[in-house]
Amino acid sequence: MIVISDVTLKRGGEVLFEHLDLTLHPGHRNAIVGRNGVGKSSLFALLRGRLLPEVGDVRIPPRWRIAHLDQETAASARSALDWAMDGDRQLRRVQRQLADAEHRADDAALAHLHVEFDDLGGYTAEARAAEILNGLGFRSNEFAKPYDEFSGGWRIRLNLAQTLMCPSDLLLLDEPTNHLDLDAMLWLEGHLRRYEGTLLVIAHDREFLDAIADHTVHLEAGRATTYRGNYSSFERQRGENLASQAALARRQARKAAEIMRFVDRFRAKSSKARQVQSRLKALERLEVAMPGHVDSPYEFSFPNPAQMSPMLVQVEDAALGYADSTILTVPSLQVGPGARIGVLGANGAGKTTLMRTLAGDLAPLRGHVHRGQHSAVGYFAQHQLELLDPQLGALGHLRLRTPVTTDQRRRDYLGGWGFPGDMALRPTATLSGGEKARLVLALVAWQQPAILMLDEPTNHLDIEMRHALTVALQAYDGAMVIVSHDRDLLGRCVDEFWLVEDGAVQPYDDDLEHYADRIRSRVAATPAASNAAGPSRREQRQASAEQRRQTQALRNVVKNLETKIESVGTAVVELEARLADPATYETLSTAQLQDLIAQRTDRKRALAAAEAEWLDAHERLDAMIAASASDR
Repeated sequence: MIVISDVTLKRGGEVLFEHLDLTLHPGHRNAIVGRNGVGKSSLFALLRGRLLPEVGDVRIPPRWRIAHLDQETAASARSALDWAMDGDRQLRRVQRQLADAEHRADDAALAHLHVEFDDLGGYTAEARAAEILNGLGFRSNEFAKPYDEFSGGWRIRLNLAQTLMCPSDLLLLDEPTNHLDLDAMLWLEGHLRRYEGTLLVIAHDREFLDAIADHTVHLEAGRATTYRGNYSSFERQRGENLASQAALARRQARKAAEIMRFVDRFRAKSSKARQVQSRLKALERLEVAMPGHVDSPYEFSFPNPAQMSPMLVQVEDAALGYADSTILTVPSLQVGPGARIGVLGANGAGKTTLMRTLAGDLAPLRGHVHRGQHSAVGYFAQHQLELLDPQLGALGHLRLRTPVTTDQRRRDYLGGWGFPGDMALRPTATLSGGEKARLVLALVAWQQPAILMLDEPTNHLDIEMRHALTVALQAYDGAMVIVSHDRDLLGRCVDEFWLVEDGAVQPYDDDLEHYADRIRSRVAATPAASNAAGPSRREQRQASAEQRRQTQALRNVVKNLETKIESVGTAVVELEARLADPATYETLSTAQLQDLIAQRTDRKRALAAAEAEWLDAHERLDAMIAASASDR
């Protein structure tokens, strides 16, 4: 096991850890959480021996192999496949020794080295590297492409592939999900669940942490507290402690009321029963998690639009793309007041092209984009972080956008976004990526747009900020279109999806769990995954077929219940409309009125029973899908 005893560590005169004690047991998958600046990355540096404590001791079993993710590396002309395989340093050493022994015609050395090469899995190494690259989103025709020809985000993926290729007893992953799309994240979740060593992960995606972690280490005030369970379990446990403080509990109650208003808004929708029920489940989880965030430094909202046109944006018979290259064709799409749309699709499918067109940054190659009179767009995209004036602070940027107001009002507003006091004056050049993202979001919100267009708004944001953003978006009355790999944000803030796939955009009538299951099935069917399936393929195919049969049967149960919920829900709405009509009481006898009330009561009971049955069936389906993913 790893034992950190009474460690004190300073960085730049600031105390990061003081009398830190932490024990990490073999085989545990640990989420390392805490606010920015508490020392999460420094903890990794301690474990790697890159930092030495002023006081205390860090003990790691001497024979343990450590693998870690590098965020930045020098450019290289090595191919993507070679770069990934370089992660297995011992295998590469044996390959070099084999080449040398062949050059010397040393038969005895060759015999010994071939045995060692086989023991290290050398004959399957290329297939394993290909599987990892494929899972992280690389196409087979890119395997020979040089490392330095990939963009920054794809280089990080290659670094991650190299790290996962490295045999290890301790795996340290610092922000592995920052540049992944949903497809790659789901693959990585399955890969890490199968990892047999000790895992430490720093990440800000709660769904990802929930999927992989069985323990959570919370760093706060220079100390570490270990909680059994995943991130959501940690939130509940910590929230119980925090909620006992009266002042914080009052703040929690105010936030919980906002959440329930949003829940009530969704309950009124009798259509799309599956999406509504999924949303309610997500919102109930959020309400449980609220106490764990009541001491968050962020307290902000998106001001609601003053006016909205009946139709905000409509796209008709359009081709979207650049110059003479068509990326997407759109027969018809529209965004109306109050729309809450999540855009799904793999990297490179055209999601950003769609967002830029809807936002007005990109003209269609063919067709029309109609905009209502009151349809101002607040557009957030990652490239906007680089467009900030590096010499201006948050207050200076807000002054440029609001010349007619007071600095006190500007400061009050920025304080809620995490820019209090002198922080509002710091030049943008000195801000981190997360701080720049917060600033751009604050500037977008200040405009009171009728439509929020958010393209990966959670990149670089910590968990506290993601939670605050989720709550703020739920209270926003304008329309929103969101591209995000953060399933938690999508699950709690949108009520319909568009799927960008195969050069087209179309409504996606299922929910995120079904979409995730769809991606897992596609990943499992790839040639790279098949190559790594192992010797028991026949048994695996038979088991998979049976699992698919059971999953489909349960899907049919869920679908029938959704139809029942929609039908009964419509009946309840109609009965309540009749009971709300004064004419009903003038035209019906007392007996007829009592019968009408009894019908409403019966229908509401039937609706509640169907919803409960649906939730139970859906949870069983979720468990079946999760078990299927972990088996893969």
